[in-house]
Amino acid sequence: MDNCGGFRFFDAMTNPRHIENDIHRVLPASLAGAVIFVVKQAWAALFASIILVSVICTNAIWADDWSINRYDALFAIAVLTQCAMLLFKLETWQEAKVILLFHLTGTAMEFFKVNAGSWSYPEDAFFVILNVPMFTGFMYASVGSYIARSMRVFDMRFTPYPPFWMTVVLAVAIYVNFFAHHFVMDIRLALFAATVLLYWRTRVHLTISRSYTVPLPLAALLASFLLWIAENIGTLTGTWVYAGSSDFAMTSFSKMGSWYLLLYVAFVTVTLVIRTPLYQTKSRQIK
Repeated sequence: MDNCGGFRFFDAMTNPRHIENDIHRVLPASLAGAVIFVVKQAWAALFASIILVSVICTNAIWADDWSINRYDALFAIAVLTQCAMLLFKLETWQEAKVILLFHLTGTAMEFFKVNAGSWSYPEDAFFVILNVPMFTGFMYASVGSYIARSMRVFDMRFTPYPPFWMTVVLAVAIYVNFFAHHFVMDIRLALFAATVLLYWRTRVHLTISRSYTVPLPLAALLASFLLWIAENIGTLTGTWVYAGSSDFAMTSFSKMGSWYLLLYVAFVTVTLVIRTPLYQTKSRQIK
């Protein structure tokens, strides 16, 4: 099949630069940048979007008397999506490593939080460990996937980047506090301040036809708002329920702060595997 057929679409999806060129050809420059940004965001969030759409669609159609539990179907969808993305090279092996790392750390937190009574999963499942359905780890993994894919799709650089060991220490402190605040004083206010102090000079350089710069803490804040919206989809569909909340209730706005902190854990997890953008001084197009 030639470039006028399906292979052109597949090639464009595996090489976002081709999509960018096509948009420039059909749209005026005043609109092309905005459209490219939306398209690249959607492409970077591919894994997360599939998981989110699956949560919405299964909630809309699932019946209690079906032979397969909804949570198990979500687990199967997540596994098959991950396999398909690797098979069709829509995701690199580096990004798969990131997903695995954040999957493990996220699932460990789920085990603790669910059994500590912070939230629960009200539906039955076969693939469940310690009251945690196995699809939940992929929800955390989708955050790591989005960050890793964004770095590639937007040709991101982070300058000046703090000493790497400091970022790891802060990420560990944030992660530990998610557990420790059940037993000792919650230090999240200090952690909020620490993220700003450590990263306040760091700028995220991203390419959308031309280079743009955003302060990293601001980028994290905006991303945490989007994750808060996504989490509300989870609670409004009854996929999980927070302690003290009624079924199908909106998530407290304070949860946005938790996502803001967790994003730094996810980001540092990504940099354990993908570190080139932290020290790169000149933009490059990553295929």
